[in-house]
Amino acid sequence: MLKKTDTNKEIADLKNQIEDLTNKWKRALADYQNLEKRTVARITDSAKYSAENIIIKLLPVLDTLEQAEKHIKDQGLALAISSFKDVLKSEGVEKVEVLGKKFEPREMEAIEVQASDKEDEVIEELRPGYRLGEKVIRVAQVKVSKKIKYKEE
Repeated sequence: MLKKTDTNKEIADLKNQIEDLTNKWKRALADYQNLEKRTVARITDSAKYSAENIIIKLLPVLDTLEQAEKHIKDQGLALAISSFKDVLKSEGVEKVEVLGKKFEPREMEAIEVQASDKEDEVIEELRPGYRLGEKVIRVAQVKVSKKIKYKEE
């Protein structure tokens, strides 16, 4: 016959075993949920990266079309450029606005410098820059003003 203390010990052991298995199950569930989140993040990043690469490859095509538009006034060409820009916008691509702004090396590359009474102001955009969301995917090439300081004699 089992003694009451043996039964209590067995009950305590079983409770400990249940608690241990419950904790292991909770850890396994948390690991699975973390894996699921990481997988979704990887898939999202992969899709973004693929789109970014394609967009970067298409930007020179837009540059060429815009250069052609400067020399050839054609409604069809203007419509194609407008449609192209609409597609880029729908994908989250925005042009970096630079004219009249202070030179910002994260968004701009200074190709030329011109003497002026203002310091580090963008005075001409030579090639547009673009952002995909918050990320700059192509820096703008710009002409920047440089203040000339004269020595007093």
